[in-house]
Amino acid sequence: MTECEKLDAGLPYSFWDEEVNLRKENAMKKTQELHAIDPQDSPAIENCLRALFGSCGDAPYTCPGFQCDNGKNIKVGHNFLANYNVTILDIGPVQIGNDVMIDPGTLITTVNHPLSPKGRRNHLGIMKPVIIGNDVWIGGNATILPGVTIGNNVVVAAGAVVTKDVPDNCVVGGVPARIIKEIEDDTED
Repeated sequence: MTECEKLDAGLPYSFWDEEVNLRKENAMKKTQELHAIDPQDSPAIENCLRALFGSCGDAPYTCPGFQCDNGKNIKVGHNFLANYNVTILDIGPVQIGNDVMIDPGTLITTVNHPLSPKGRRNHLGIMKPVIIGNDVWIGGNATILPGVTIGNNVVVAAGAVVTKDVPDNCVVGGVPARIIKEIEDDTED
């Protein structure tokens, strides 16, 4: 298997592989184009995001400082908003639902590395997808780790580190994040 085939299969892969790095280089080029757009030019930003992401619903928007690893692995629903300096390390799939707001400084990552020093010396990574439901608000400087699924109608408190799946209709916070309280889903009125 090639390193990209290993990566896509969720197996350990070399993140120094030339083909793997080409994915990152394309994302760096596209995000550089995104950063060159006037932040008030929403139609141009939307067009750029449609070229960068795997798919977009209506009205996607990112504030200045957005970064990603691939771009094509990011799929967002309607009304996606990523505030300043959001990073999505989408070496693997990141699926984001409708009406999701991500506050400044947040990291969503699909890549992890071995605990073994030998594995790290061999530049190994392993990918696990991230799924975020509808009507989610992720507070500033939160971190969403590889393999996490966040349900619908969830608030992730600022600074939280989400290490495990989060069910629908709740607020999570802390390091590691835990359920703080349940919240009502008032969207079905």
